[in-house]
Parts: sequence; C-alpha cells; structure tokens
Amino acid sequence: MTSSIISQTEPPLPPWETLPTMYDLPSENPEEKGLPDDFHFLQPLLLYLTFQPINWNPEVVYSAADLNLYYDLQNPLWYKRPDWFGVVGVPKLYNGQDLRLSYVTWQEPANPFVVVELSSPGTEDEDLGNKESKIGKPPTKWEVYERILRIPYYIVFSRYTNQVQAFQLVGGHYEPMNMIEGRLLIPELGLSLGLWQGTFRDIPKLWLRWFTLTGELIPEPTEETIEAKRKVEQLTQMLRDLGVNPDELDNA
Repeated sequence: MTSSIISQTEPPLPPWETLPTMYDLPSENPEEKGLPDDFHFLQPLLLYLTFQPINWNPEVVYSAADLNLYYDLQNPLWYKRPDWFGVVGVPKLYNGQDLRLSYVTWQEPANPFVVVELSSPGTEDEDLGNKESKIGKPPTKWEVYERILRIPYYIVFSRYTNQVQAFQLVGGHYEPMNMIEGRLLIPELGLSLGLWQGTFRDIPKLWLRWFTLTGELIPEPTEETIEAKRKVEQLTQMLRDLGVNPDELDNA
C-alpha cells in the first residue's frame, strides 16, 4: 500500500493536505482473505437499517459495517475495523459527494458515537479490554475507542452466549452500563439498543437492534411494508363491517 504522506513545511500544512485520504487508505486488507460469515453480515445490516436517531436529520446520520476506521495522525496507516459503528453530524457521502472507502477520522467532522463489536471466543479478550497492546505495536481496539477516539458508547454482543456488555465513556474511562427494561438507553440519540427475538431476512433468532427510548421497535424497510399492508387490510375489514364495499369505492 502506497501512502501520499507529504513532507511537512514551515509553517506546517493542515492534515488534509499532508496525510493520506480515504482514497489512499482503502477498506480492503490483502492479509484478510474472504468475506465475513453470515452473522457478521446480517447482524450489522439490521443495526444499519434500524439506526434512525430521532434527534438528528437523517441527512447527517452515517453508519457502516466492516469499514476500516483510521484514527492516529502520527501513525496514519493504523486502523481498526468495527463490526458496526454509527456517527451523527456527518453526511452519508464523504464531503457530500462520494461513497466512503474508509472512515478517516482526521478528515471527518465527527468521530463515531457508538461502536458495536460482535464478540467470539477468539476476540473476547481484546473486545472487553483484557488484552494490552505490545510496545511498538498498534493499540488495542479498547484503547482506541476509549482513549484515542473517546467514543461515547461501546457495545459488545456475543451470539454464542447472547450476552450484551455495554460501556459508556465517563470521565475519560469506560464504565459498565446497566440495561433498563432489557435495553441500553442512549438519550443523546433518542434511541435504545436491545435484544429482540424475531425473524430478520427469514432467519429466526435473537438479534441486537435499535428501539425508541420508550421501547418501540424501529422498523426496517421490509417490516414497514408488512405493517402498511396490515393497516390497509385492517381498514378494508372495518369498511366491510360497516356495510361498505371497498371495491365499489375504488371504482367510484
């Protein structure tokens, strides 16, 4: 991978003129072969479809899955790749023009507001901050999220144990969050995050998904279509119960 880092001048040039851009720091990693497994595709997709912060204009709400997240000005080739992350105050297109190849924090107006990692036995120690970085090596994801990017909410979900472990940044350190009525409340977004037993993309299981603060499901597009159809059928039946033929209304 080639870099577009330019030698600094006096006075120093701003980062967007000297450090690699998203075009120099693509998402693909040649050392990681193949695509994520089914769960690592479907679970982030459900989070993506239901991430609809009510306190923010949808035009400045962005989320991504399995996208390289570059975080260090001094080491611009270092990155983490969250399973899913959400940002507010950022347009869906980079500079309002292009789909992102990566998320390069020094060229974006905001860092991620919430990150979700889908834990497995092989990643659990690093996911939960039980693994320290080695001297001369990149920091762990916990260190990046907590100390460098200072991401307000960090959630770890294991499909093997169906356990959700959540942390909120308090005073510069992550503190465990408690669920309230089975959900994690994130009032800054007008959302909550919780487990839902249901069918998504024809797969019945326990999923992690977004709710309103009061616990109502935020529907994804397929569910919205089904709900709209149900309401039409309900209204049609009400008209028939009143002795009105809906078909005649259509032809009137």
